[in-house]
Amino acid sequence: MRIQGAASRKLLSEILAPASHAVALPRVLGPVSIVFMGIGAIIGAGIFVLTGTAAALYAGPAVVVSFVLAGTACAFVALCYAELAALMPVAGSTYTYTYASLGQLTAWLVGWNLILEYSIGAAAVAVGWSGYFNGTLASIGLAIPPRLSASTGQVVQLADGTSVTAIANLPAAAIVALLTLLLVQGTRESARLNNLMVAIKLLVILAFIGFGISHVSAANWQPFVPANTGTFGTFGWSGVLHGASVVFFTYIGFDAVSNCAQEAKRPQRDMPIGILGALVISTVLYILVAGVLVGIVPYLELNVAAPVGLAADRMGIGWFAALIQLGALIGITTAILVLLYGQCRIFATMANDGLMPPLFSRVHPRLKTPWVSQILIGVVVATIAALSPIEMLSELVGVGTLFSFLMVCASVVRLRRLEPHAPRPFRVPAVPLIPMLGILSCLGLMVGLAPVTWARLVLWIAIGLVIYYAYGRSHAARLRTGPQIRE
Repeated sequence: MRIQGAASRKLLSEILAPASHAVALPRVLGPVSIVFMGIGAIIGAGIFVLTGTAAALYAGPAVVVSFVLAGTACAFVALCYAELAALMPVAGSTYTYTYASLGQLTAWLVGWNLILEYSIGAAAVAVGWSGYFNGTLASIGLAIPPRLSASTGQVVQLADGTSVTAIANLPAAAIVALLTLLLVQGTRESARLNNLMVAIKLLVILAFIGFGISHVSAANWQPFVPANTGTFGTFGWSGVLHGASVVFFTYIGFDAVSNCAQEAKRPQRDMPIGILGALVISTVLYILVAGVLVGIVPYLELNVAAPVGLAADRMGIGWFAALIQLGALIGITTAILVLLYGQCRIFATMANDGLMPPLFSRVHPRLKTPWVSQILIGVVVATIAALSPIEMLSELVGVGTLFSFLMVCASVVRLRRLEPHAPRPFRVPAVPLIPMLGILSCLGLMVGLAPVTWARLVLWIAIGLVIYYAYGRSHAARLRTGPQIRE
């Protein structure tokens, strides 16, 4: 078996054949649910946590421009996702698209990097959730001890002014465990809860924008682009680029949406609506919230666990601050939910192809969910969330996301050449221009990442290659009758 080239790729006919998913997952998701799944993943820790972090450490008030850059790059990529999701309405997201266009080895590397995008992303969002949860409990006198609500080894300050070293972030681990159990129970039930939480989250965000505009001080927007400190990526225009690279991970929601294809009622119509609709709504809200946030609170003060909550406090409206805390908790919860959901579907698809152990594709006979995979992912993500700080996690997610998005854009161009006559319910305009703009945008944002992040990516890919040659390639080659979901 050749490792690369057209011979190692999967034909569209093979991907779409009923045998490729012998135990079909129920089609229970309509376009509204799919849009809400995307918004649920996109608008989470990014809007409630990383907006403040990126402003305080990298971009200053120009964090607004960081979101514009990230959103523009995502627009090119989202169009490519929409074409591929409608063309291949099955689970697997970027992994499946790459397998059909660039071959098995590239597909494995994409799937391996999707672990950074989803699992590490869910852990990062859970850490953000913990910050708001602790703030909410503290406001009613029930604060969790700092040693049990921060990442392992982090130095935290007690009420008496002394400092201690944190043991683990238990609230972050607990929310991951709770949502994992919910996802095991079924997709329909999870989607209904997600829709309700997203609706509440959107109302809270719109309220923050509406109330916050009257409390904005134009002086807080000056200087709009703070002078560079002498270090690349710390303020200045390089800081704006660095900020865009960091907040980019918040846009992985429309990638998660593509995993809904196998459970969408009418995927050829619903998937483009879900992907593009979620991106447009979320990008507009990100830009508005970022502008209001840095207008209320000086940017250097925003490197806190709950920056939007801090801005609500500065408004001096007691009940509104409590509402923001609640909305943030609900909003971040939906992001964790969708990321855990997406990671499980990708693992199940890779297991079908023999690149992962078969237990990852086992579907529960009654619940009709990949329950073993979901539980194992939940355990790993909960552990990472308990041990790691959000800053390190978010940069890891960003580089994994950008790598995957780049491959999606390349897949559109490649498949147009390999299978030009395949029916495409949605077509990217101006190919190859739009996909190339997406590739260049992703590469530009990758340049803005810190060197240590690149080193971690190289190490991660090296580990992935070892696993592929030790396990994945040989097991995938043994599958002669097509992939099967095992029950």
